Amino acid sequence: MDLSREVRLTSAEAAVFSLRSLYESCGYGRFKVNKFEEYDFYASCKSFLMSENVLTFTDSTGRLMALKPDITLSIVKNVGASGDGPQKVYYNESVFRDSGDGNGFREITQTGLERVGEVDTAAVCEAVELACRSLDLLRAGKSAVLDLSHVGVVSAILDAEGVGEAVRGAVASLMGDKNAGELMRAATGAGISAAGAEKLCRLATLYGTPADVRDELYSAAGDVPGCAPALEELYAVVASLPDGLRRMIRFDFSAAGDMKYYTGAVFRGYIDGIPRSVLSGGRYGGLLPEYGAAHGGIGFAVYTDLLEYAGGGRGATLVFDDPEVK
Repeated sequence: MDLSREVRLTSAEAAVFSLRSLYESCGYGRFKVNKFEEYDFYASCKSFLMSENVLTFTDSTGRLMALKPDITLSIVKNVGASGDGPQKVYYNESVFRDSGDGNGFREITQTGLERVGEVDTAAVCEAVELACRSLDLLRAGKSAVLDLSHVGVVSAILDAEGVGEAVRGAVASLMGDKNAGELMRAATGAGISAAGAEKLCRLATLYGTPADVRDELYSAAGDVPGCAPALEELYAVVASLPDGLRRMIRFDFSAAGDMKYYTGAVFRGYIDGIPRSVLSGGRYGGLLPEYGAAHGGIGFAVYTDLLEYAGGGRGATLVFDDPEVK
């Protein structure tokens, strides 16, 4: 008698199974977090959150709690203080964030990984390769690209100009908009030299394969003290990738991200037909010093809900031998 049971998965559910298998095969263990945390924890970390708006409630003991707006902070809090060397974990969780469009908060499902602890170039290479492999699993025959940049390049230019934290945030935002004209006006208005502002504008509008933009990139930033290590790491990461994955890479310094959060390589993944990035991540440092050390690491999240919403990915059918498995 056949006791098997077929379970039809949505494209997002099938994606989670595929990603989970990939991450486990590379030594990442499953990490489960609660859906909420004490609000004070996030209140002390607001500079690292995408939005200062956090969804809160009061529990039965009177404590003010918050539904999780971020997974990385919770993972760093729980595994970063172990002192057992780098911790490699993956997760499949939801976060609750302000939509930013006036429609209130929304639940966002994420599958991702974190390597908490010491990060060297080899760890960056592994994270970028896994990000590319994740896109390759999800693209379902469509084209996919991973936009890669490095905060160290932009930071080195701003360091050479003696720029303070407030200006750095404004520069990062304008670079993200790729608005060279406004960036030039804002940068020179903030005291950045015309030469420094021009470098930032050239980086903001630079886009292409690592080979195609190499000359332009080194022309714009190669002579700035401090840029060399970041540029060398970027090209070392690209060189470490198999040919098929290397073809996914584009350099895009408008994606330098929040310089309060990221400290090194930053990347975003896109799949044709989905209007927003389906993957984002990078290297971070200095998180949660109040928990015993300024923890660093590298990781990324895949926004699996976008695959379902935009029709990306493919469904699958699982066959279980045990009829009780659902």
